[in-house]
Amino acid sequence: MLLVTIYSFSYKRGLPEDTSGNGGGYIFDCRSTHNPGKYDEYKALTGLDQPVIDFLEQDGEILTFLDSVYRLVDHHVERFIERDFTNLQVAFGCTGGQHRSVYCAEHLALHLKDKYDVQIELIHRERNIKKEL
Repeated sequence: MLLVTIYSFSYKRGLPEDTSGNGGGYIFDCRSTHNPGKYDEYKALTGLDQPVIDFLEQDGEILTFLDSVYRLVDHHVERFIERDFTNLQVAFGCTGGQHRSVYCAEHLALHLKDKYDVQIELIHRERNIKKEL
């Protein structure tokens, strides 16, 4: 069964390590989207909190970004399943690894879990959160 490891991270702390030993995968830069971290009311929150989710979805920019991500990653997942590959890594980076990257990692994990029979390991590196779906 394919294991998809999904990271959120801060570019300030460098790229996530590929622990599978396979290399490859995707790194998506979320810094082009509107940053809730620039506003005091969101600074203590993360991409897991509803006010940040609402902020990010309000102008639709993050949704358009994720639609493109879904198309790329879906194709990769389908091919990896067909070819019996065991690991794929996808990472989302932003300035602090708190808002945009966390939101994107969460949504990709849910998207893939709903669509494919794969294992998901979700790691919010800067938040010290690790989940298996």
